[in-house]
Amino acid sequence: MRHRIAVIGGGPAGLTFARVLHRHDHPVTVLERDPAPDARPPGGTLDLHENLGQLALDKAGLLAEFQALSRPEGQAMRILGPDGTVLRDWQPRPDDRANPEIDRGQLRDLLLGPLDVQWGRGVTEVVPGTGDGVLVRFADGRQETFDLVVGADGAWSRVRPAVSSATPHYTGVTSVETSLDDVDTRYPDLARLIGDGAMAVYGVNRNLVAQRNSGGHVKVYAQFRAPLDWHTNLDRHMGLNRRAGLDAGLDLADAEAVRSSLLALFDGWAAPVLDLLRHGTAFVHRPLYVLPAPHTWTHVPGVTLLGDAAHLMPPLGVGANLAMLEGAELAESVAVSQGPGDLDEAIRAFEEQMWARAGRWAKITTAGLERLVSPDPTEALAFFDEVQPS
Repeated sequence: MRHRIAVIGGGPAGLTFARVLHRHDHPVTVLERDPAPDARPPGGTLDLHENLGQLALDKAGLLAEFQALSRPEGQAMRILGPDGTVLRDWQPRPDDRANPEIDRGQLRDLLLGPLDVQWGRGVTEVVPGTGDGVLVRFADGRQETFDLVVGADGAWSRVRPAVSSATPHYTGVTSVETSLDDVDTRYPDLARLIGDGAMAVYGVNRNLVAQRNSGGHVKVYAQFRAPLDWHTNLDRHMGLNRRAGLDAGLDLADAEAVRSSLLALFDGWAAPVLDLLRHGTAFVHRPLYVLPAPHTWTHVPGVTLLGDAAHLMPPLGVGANLAMLEGAELAESVAVSQGPGDLDEAIRAFEEQMWARAGRWAKITTAGLERLVSPDPTEALAFFDEVQPS
């Protein structure tokens, strides 16, 4: 029996789900609001864990292709003190395949493969229990029904309200992202400082992280504890106005103003570290949100969630891995289900397993974020030693 299935969202979770179903010769409709695959920047790099993301790719028959694209050397991790002192310098073994890196854009293209994605299909509402299935309403006024709708549409999911009233809440930590291009040629000293993988510097309630992508591209993340509206009054919220001569409010679209405020926030750190901000291009403001942990719901026939839509957690290298494995596992369960009752039981069993595993990881990553952006920077170093001993 071929169920009418739609997955909403063309990120790692949705595409892995669709790709595994495709491998089992089961049709699936992939609905993505972006008008095209390259409509916006794909984001940074991901480390795919052997027992999570790589296992999902194996289920999709894509592990060998991933290994050819991935960067095992990207597992390297260096930690500096604010004064530039090297505190940790971990290098992977040549045969270490535990967590190799891959650019998000490369992973997306790998998963897309033969899939027929309907681009520019923004969903506004999902209505279960209509008699003919689950109703999906689109931004263009059209609507369709399906036997199963899988919400893989991220933090601000339009599918989630069909099963849960939970909404993401701010963690108290904000991230501002910038990037450097052609770093090996244009900024060779910074390239050497960063190394082959990632470099992090931890201070009081703030940190700077630089991470290599492929092709000489580096993503830089400035993370700090602040109110959600920190940029509206730099003096009151951040203590920066008087000290740095900045305007009281900050226009987040003004790259030079954002750069100046960040340089003031990290004032006193080593000059080579601050060069990560001085040479950055555009700056993107990304407050970190999470869902309650654990996030569960009363099962709703015909609708379920994957990835950030189900368990948004701090970005500590686990979320996308979990999302991909969930997508693969759900697809395998769906592929072998026969009638409507069998499909519903498969979804129930999947949700129970997902809630338990994601709940554990949500607690671990929440505690990790508390230690990585902490009043005591030694907590960040201790956390690193626990997860990746030097």
